[in-house]
Formats: sequence, C-alpha cells, structure tokens
Amino acid sequence: MEKSKENVLVAGANGTTGKQVVSYLKESQYFNPIAMVRKEEQQEQFKIQDIDTVLGALEKELSHVVKGVDKVIFAAGSGGHTGPEKTTAVDQEGAKSLINAAKNAGVKKFVMLSSINADNPESSTTLRHYLEAKRNADNYLKKSGLVYTIVRPGTLKNETGTRKIEAAIDVEPGEITRDDVAYTLVHVLNDDVAQNAVFEMIEGDERIEDAIKQMF
Repeated sequence: MEKSKENVLVAGANGTTGKQVVSYLKESQYFNPIAMVRKEEQQEQFKIQDIDTVLGALEKELSHVVKGVDKVIFAAGSGGHTGPEKTTAVDQEGAKSLINAAKNAGVKKFVMLSSINADNPESSTTLRHYLEAKRNADNYLKKSGLVYTIVRPGTLKNETGTRKIEAAIDVEPGEITRDDVAYTLVHVLNDDVAQNAVFEMIEGDERIEDAIKQMF
C-alpha cells in the first residue's frame, strides 16, 4: 500500500527561491506542494502545473492556509532592500503569525529559510534590520514547541546548483545557489533529518545529504 504524500505549504511560493522549492516538492515521491500566494493572478502559473494553491497574506489572518497541511516551508521574505516596516511585517511578524497558525493546526514540522549571520545582525550595517527580523523569527520558532529546522544560507545567486555545500552551525560568509537552497529546504522536511536544528550553509565540497547528516 502506497504511503500518501504529505501536504507541504510553501509560504513565498511566488518568489525566486519559493518557485524552485515548489518544483522540487512536485517532483518528490513524499510531498505534495501547496503554493501560498498573495494574489489570484499568481495562482495560474501553479494551476497549469496541477499544483495546489492557497491565497494568503502574511500580514493578515492565516488559519485557513494551514488546513490539511502536514508541514510548512517558510521561504517568504521582503528582501534586504525593502523598508524596515515591510521587513518587520513580513520576515518577522508574518513568520510569527504563520508559526502560530501552524502550531494551532498541529503541523508536524516547520522549515524556516533564514539567513547567514541572523545570530549576528551587527555584522552588517546595510542588512542589520533584516538580520534582526530573521533572528527574532528564528528564536520565536525555536520556542514555539513545533519541530523545526532553520536553514541559514549565504548570499543567494541564480546559477544551477551543484548539490555540494559547506554546512555548519557557523560558517564564513559566502555564496550559494538558490537551487541548492531550495533542494536543501525540501531535504530537511524529512522526519529523520536535522530535527530541531539550526545551520548555516554556503557552496562547498560535500553532498548536501552528507553534509547535513554529519552535523546531526
């Protein structure tokens, strides 16, 4: 008897990384993606691929988006170049709201896309507020009682991934492809991978699966 797939909500599904996450989930034999988007016109690109969608805005009530959801990937973000108010609303408070909704719905695992240096916002003058928002959201998740994995990649680039990374609790700043980040976010959804763990990652020499397994 075939095991039914787990429903995975992807917050930020319309973003560059989010779209790749949805694509990897769609290819997976274990997961069924549910793309969370803000606007109706953003649904069509997913519907033509036979991918489930749900309308929801992180700044608004979110209980409906987690109905029937087994796990969550938070890949949303205002980006480091929006104003402080938007960053706080999306990256911090929006994340907290979705964490609350996920907990109330009995979600089994919450995977957070964070950022390298989220524990050290003072490391960057230009991104300090952004990193503070990420740190606050990460800390909220850790204290939520949900099973979690927090992934903190270096500077994102749009090239094809290599499936090889350097991963540790703390790594030197560097770059990594969105492709490899998306693949990693899907990999850590598995129940036996990086439970209640936080790690940073940049491009490197070890296979993603091996690098994460060796850490935990």
